[in-house]
Amino acid sequence: MAAPVSASLAPRVSLPPRVRPAAAASSRGLDLVSLSGRRHRHLRLRRSPSPAGIAAASSPSVPSPSGVGDALGGVEIYSAATGEPVLFRDLWDQNEGMTVVALLRHFGCPCCWELAAVLRDTKERFDSAGVKLIAVGVGTPAKARILAERLPFPLEYLYADPERKAYDLLGLYFGIGRTFFNPASVKVFSRFDSLKEAVKNYTIEATPDDREGVLQQGGMFVFKGKELLYARKDEGTGDHAPLDDVLNICCKVPVA
Repeated sequence: MAAPVSASLAPRVSLPPRVRPAAAASSRGLDLVSLSGRRHRHLRLRRSPSPAGIAAASSPSVPSPSGVGDALGGVEIYSAATGEPVLFRDLWDQNEGMTVVALLRHFGCPCCWELAAVLRDTKERFDSAGVKLIAVGVGTPAKARILAERLPFPLEYLYADPERKAYDLLGLYFGIGRTFFNPASVKVFSRFDSLKEAVKNYTIEATPDDREGVLQQGGMFVFKGKELLYARKDEGTGDHAPLDDVLNICCKVPVA
């Protein structure tokens, strides 16, 4: 983040000794065109030429591209409740089912505890609209359970992606600049009270053992079956999707 929220809310985390090559530019974008003529269906990732071009690669809402639902459906993540692997396509009705897929940063990120708390408190509205909530974070199922128990958050809607497969496929941002120095991160200061409440039982023990994971940014996606209705990538730490946008897309009602 550009500046710590407070000494108690932003624990110091050791950075990895090196960053994986794919993340060096901190600016992988989501090419919303499936690869045609290939047997393996996946999204084509592209890099912006420089960090200055990052903002243009992200928009609050992206039209439904062909193949995104199929590609994400084959990604394996882990249930926080059982520790067992599961495919995205098995988590909701792939024909007409509506779901919100919230990709948090990592389970030791204070801003993600805040987002998880907001999603938990909004879940009744999702349920009443027939929308399934799926929250995914970077780390192991054991790390996910720490967040679930201490926040708390319902385990049955929480999943772990320790290898960041879904994040890579969707082209979510990664890197030191995005994590600690992006201007979008200042938004968290307007939510200080919410953040403080969310992390009252926080522990740094939820941070991934693989410290490279702390450099991952998240995003929010809404699907109807395999159709992508809404996609937003977090520009920086704490730059979460506006909840009214998500509710208006999937629930067709304004935020109270």
